[in-house]
Amino acid sequence: MKIWGEIMGKADDVMDICLLAGQIMLTYGAETYRVEETLERMAKSASFSNIHCFATTTGIFLSFEEKKEKEDLMQMVRVDDRLQDLGKVTDVNQVSRQFVAGDITIEEAHEKLTAIAKAPMQYPLWLIHIAAGIAGGGFSYLFGGGWFDLIPAFIAAVVSSIVVVEFERHLKVRFAAEFTAAFAGGTTAILLVLIGIGSNLDQIIIGSLMPLVPGVPLTNAVRDLMSGDLLAGVSRGAEALLTSLSIASGIALTISVFL
Repeated sequence: MKIWGEIMGKADDVMDICLLAGQIMLTYGAETYRVEETLERMAKSASFSNIHCFATTTGIFLSFEEKKEKEDLMQMVRVDDRLQDLGKVTDVNQVSRQFVAGDITIEEAHEKLTAIAKAPMQYPLWLIHIAAGIAGGGFSYLFGGGWFDLIPAFIAAVVSSIVVVEFERHLKVRFAAEFTAAFAGGTTAILLVLIGIGSNLDQIIIGSLMPLVPGVPLTNAVRDLMSGDLLAGVSRGAEALLTSLSIASGIALTISVFL
């Protein structure tokens, strides 16, 4: 009974670190096939067999079997948040490689993963907003705007970035936050042009929307579809489509009100 308890204790610990690793990766922008592959390798390195992992955009199912006792263990974890921080995905991958290679123990892996999950974002919000403004100004020029359109595009993109972050923090509904941010960014762009700051309204509006474009979900949708994960690929594609519709609706409302 003591040996059996030790086996099940190890199985529970391995299950915990596998699901924690998968939850972090899925939350911060990893593809589902990468999550499944990482968890399967971690469980296999811990001497478990008959390993099966199924990940979607909102949850992870993992099961494996202890070779000697032929007992199956299965758990799932739900993932509600979807953020973008590929640095944390890279950190989890590094921990999984160390665990698979045997360089760290189960306890050390759990400590490292917990620290990654609790770590703040790599960059402060003010720097993210400024970077969004620079990207907005750059894209406005790239799409045919002039040098004098860089400043209004920068301001409008910063407004969009601030609004989407703050509204999502309070509303907890990303699509509503993106709609509001598109409306705020478009309104800022139109008002700046009306008072004489900038001349190419279309290019300035395009720049204001760049912080809202769902680049990572769209890229992951294509990669999941190419790897054969049809459910995850379609769901991520639907998420990117809804985001695009939210942005388009916000801009349409802005144009209909102010122009």
